[in-house]
Amino acid sequence: MTHILIISRYYPPEIAAAGVCVSEMATRLVKLGHQVTVLTTVPNYPTGIIPKEYRGHLMQSEVFDGVRVLRAWCYIAQNKGFFRRILAQFSFGCLAPFLSWNQVGHPDIIVVGSPPLFNVIAGRVLARLKRCPLIFMVADIWPESAIQLGALHNRALIRLSEWLEWSTYQKASLVWAVTEGMRDTLIARGLAPEHVFLLTNGVDCTKFRPQSKAQARIELGWDDRFTVLYAGGHGIMHGLTTILDVAERMLGREDIHFILAGEGSEKSDLIAQSQRRQLKNVTFIDAQPHHRIPLLLAASDVSLVPVRQVPLFRGMLPIKMFEAMACARPMVLAVDGEARRVAEQEAKAAIAVEPENAIALVSAILYLYEHPEIAEEMGQRGREYVKFHFDYERLTEILDTHLEILLRKQAPFIIPETPAGTGVSPERI
Repeated sequence: MTHILIISRYYPPEIAAAGVCVSEMATRLVKLGHQVTVLTTVPNYPTGIIPKEYRGHLMQSEVFDGVRVLRAWCYIAQNKGFFRRILAQFSFGCLAPFLSWNQVGHPDIIVVGSPPLFNVIAGRVLARLKRCPLIFMVADIWPESAIQLGALHNRALIRLSEWLEWSTYQKASLVWAVTEGMRDTLIARGLAPEHVFLLTNGVDCTKFRPQSKAQARIELGWDDRFTVLYAGGHGIMHGLTTILDVAERMLGREDIHFILAGEGSEKSDLIAQSQRRQLKNVTFIDAQPHHRIPLLLAASDVSLVPVRQVPLFRGMLPIKMFEAMACARPMVLAVDGEARRVAEQEAKAAIAVEPENAIALVSAILYLYEHPEIAEEMGQRGREYVKFHFDYERLTEILDTHLEILLRKQAPFIIPETPAGTGVSPERI
């Protein structure tokens, strides 16, 4: 039995995408016969509010679906204010390895994910002191993405982050890239191709499946208007102001309704903007537990998947895209590059438009409104495509193979005690 330690700042019951991905992989690795420990912190994302049952402890331990979850105390901040968030992330990276030292035991391999980048401090400390290989899972090329978004300006922090990022690429036994674009970028920067493997995020096609729209709307209390859904983070990277621009252009269409579900640093400003513009066709709802997202998708007519117009985001594959496809919902995808190739060109499950282009978004939404039969076909094609390419059962089996190969390579050589001249060669143990 292999003991795998996964280090992630986010983990359920939080609804952060990074935590969901880690949880999906971790529970399946347990089913494959591994011992899995997740080192994280107390639930707090995105509000910064810690549930009462998690307060007042330096370390806590619990078990979910066979996964042992260790929660280390760290500084907690709301998902507002860039430097307070950075401080919270940095404190976890620095404190977690020492607070958890005894409880993590002796892992055979450590997987540490970014974002946030400062997780790798904990990963590198524990990998060095526990003498085990480290896999660096890259879901965001940070700090470059923060620089391109205009969120990171401090030169000293940029230099520190760039050093931490690149030195971790070099010291890791393997680098795990979650999109082709990220893998290609890392190789172009100088990493050896054999040092980087590609394994995307995915979706549980059993949990995320087609359901009755009528029944879902009854359960949610939604009316019969044509419903355009955005379900996800309300942060700087998502460009949700463009959705408000779209809604404003469509105020005359009283039969079209926009629902934005989620939380994030930009939400209060988005609500204020919507009120100033008197957007009666926009409704904001709270972030939903991950298990309720299929219900929201079932109740919708179209799922929106937008991001900001940032060059680095051409290499993104948003998880909400896979979830919409698994639920057989048609998409309007405002993401260029790899996501467009997958969802529009290969799966034929989306209409792709230029990010932050409100006019193009309006046109795509109206096309699906006016052609329900095409929207239905897109949804069905997406379901079939994602089942074959992005189901977590298949992806976890691929990850298991990478882990097995790495551990085999890391196994030390021994020289058996045999008489000289017998020709016996060293063997791995």
